[in-house]
Amino acid sequence: MKALYKIVALVGVSVVTTSCFNKSKPNYQFFPNMYESVAYETYSQSGAFKNGKEGQLPAKGSIPRGFEPYAYENSTAGYELAKANLKSPLDSTKIDSKKGTELFNIYCAICHGEAGDGKGKLVKREKFLGVPSYADRQITEGSVFHVITYGLNSMGSHANQLSQEERWQVVDHVMKLKAGL
Repeated sequence: MKALYKIVALVGVSVVTTSCFNKSKPNYQFFPNMYESVAYETYSQSGAFKNGKEGQLPAKGSIPRGFEPYAYENSTAGYELAKANLKSPLDSTKIDSKKGTELFNIYCAICHGEAGDGKGKLVKREKFLGVPSYADRQITEGSVFHVITYGLNSMGSHANQLSQEERWQVVDHVMKLKAGL
């Protein structure tokens, strides 16, 4: 008999708690700020941050997702170190010659020429002068990667257009062009 009372009480409590549920109205939110965050206008004034501005700079030393830091600085000494020490991290299975050729033709051939002879379309039209042939230069994988990353003389940096792996693909293609000249 006591078991019957317990079962009836349990069913009664279940009915009472579930009958309060109404699908047409939202239920209680226990932590509303977790569901509906406070909206702030970009660059507006707010007491939420110490300096009173909404737009904040990233924390010192933070690195964007997917970014790989480059160990050599943008200087002549950094260039010489990269030229002497830096080697491609891509092994033969990761090198895609077709992609390297395609990227070279998109970003480099306009000045350096498709053969790497320094006779690209802009040089022929005399928009840029003095673009070197790869045959005339003592280049290594490291020096080419460094120049693509930071730029040199009239050539600008291509680090924003090409990921690190894509730059290494281009380096592989440049070294093949140099060997062919």
